[in-house]
Amino acid sequence: MPLRSLVATLTAGLAAAAVTLAAAGPVHADAPRGHACSSAVAIERYSDALDKTTYAGTFVGNLSGLAVDRDGSLLAVSDRSALFTLDRRTLAPRGVLPLTTETGAALDAEALAVDRDGTRIVASETEPALRRYDRRGRILGSLPVPDALRVAPAGRAVANQTFEGLTLLPGGRTLLASMEGALAGDGAGVVRLQTWQRHGGTGDFGLSAQYGYRADPGLGVVEVAGLPGGRLLVLERGFTAGVGNTVRLYAADTRRATDTAGVAVLTGREGDRAGDSTGHGHGTAHDDGVRLVRKTLLADLVNCPSLGATAKQPQPNPLLDNIEGMTVTGTARTGGRLEVLLVSDDNQNAVQTTRLYSLRVRVA
Repeated sequence: MPLRSLVATLTAGLAAAAVTLAAAGPVHADAPRGHACSSAVAIERYSDALDKTTYAGTFVGNLSGLAVDRDGSLLAVSDRSALFTLDRRTLAPRGVLPLTTETGAALDAEALAVDRDGTRIVASETEPALRRYDRRGRILGSLPVPDALRVAPAGRAVANQTFEGLTLLPGGRTLLASMEGALAGDGAGVVRLQTWQRHGGTGDFGLSAQYGYRADPGLGVVEVAGLPGGRLLVLERGFTAGVGNTVRLYAADTRRATDTAGVAVLTGREGDRAGDSTGHGHGTAHDDGVRLVRKTLLADLVNCPSLGATAKQPQPNPLLDNIEGMTVTGTARTGGRLEVLLVSDDNQNAVQTTRLYSLRVRVA
């Protein structure tokens, strides 16, 4: 699988081996310094091998969510009603299942999590909804969603700005979904993170705490990944015509955030500005007494080396595209950095690319 990265000159035999391993998952060596996106994030490699391909008669693209299955393989969900299984080493498709709603309608799937028993939990942004599927793609049921998070007129959510990220936190007892944009009436950029807690007796998920999170101006929350201790990786993304994508990776901490489940309006107004490490005051007490989730910038991906990537439309860095999915695939044997995989959604569009990115991420 092609790998556009800067490497030292090798013999022909070793070069061929490197190509074979280009899409391999974890590699157990520190990234070269030239691959740094920031002091906390380095890019190992990227691959365009899935771009504009088909598997078993299904277009491989529109990929909006990633997760690691119980057997270690990768799952990638498409917003065109398909769930792909990818080989962990080569990233090549190994299976595909159709996904539908309860009525058999197409599913606008945007995010994915795998439960402890292998059940697939899939977020749809249409309603929005969280549905549970078995390994064969059969629907098992759905989770409750707060009325306010439903698309207007049923609720206050804006169409195409609902559930975009989903993660099962370590320990398997808490599920968290992120809205991409703010509810009508909430402050600009202040999005809701909704959690569900597993009931001890039945194992079913019930509604639990909700938090407010401020995205950067012009960006939305497109994915979350759970870390130990109530922390998260949060992926923010935006697009400007003629300029391209902005993609930023944050570490977030929900532990001191206010439960906003009963808060009708989140203004996001800042009180004192003894803020977080971004210097913008996020996470401080606000005029309504609500404390938002704290966040710390790990990397703006525009600062990653391009690794020779090309873009089909204007981009501030040709490596960038419509990055939308993220999962933690492991921890490096040396240095303790997280191995993180990203995927871009090409929208089945000629000027966008299905691209997979392997990162190393250090979270203090």
